Amino acid sequence: MSLRYAVVVGVVALGQTGSAVFAQHSNTSKTFEVCIEKSGGVTSTMLDCAGAETEIQDKRLNTAYQELLKSVAAKRQVQLREAQRRWLAFRKANCDFYADPDGGTSASLATSSCFLTATANRAKELEDLKD
Repeated sequence: MSLRYAVVVGVVALGQTGSAVFAQHSNTSKTFEVCIEKSGGVTSTMLDCAGAETEIQDKRLNTAYQELLKSVAAKRQVQLREAQRRWLAFRKANCDFYADPDGGTSASLATSSCFLTATANRAKELEDLKD
């Protein structure tokens, strides 16, 4: 079991707010942190917060990808496109695995957290490559 999954399960089991789950994620927005803090540990609210933040991070990822694509030579553009396609497939396969049908609400939180974290981290990675 991953540390991230264990933290999510622990937060849910203890009925604490979800802020501890996402406290170490500097790649997410302040709005997300506030949303999670205000969720009171309610799973549906935490999932709404994560869904909204994933949309923000997905836009950030797409912007970073497009900017990096424009900044590299044609040969590297082909490499970047292939890498991004493979990364998208990996993210889906990896995060879909978290969706354990017997995992209850903790599996929902873990899956959502996986998509959010992977997307935010990839956006940061592509931003750093352009710098």
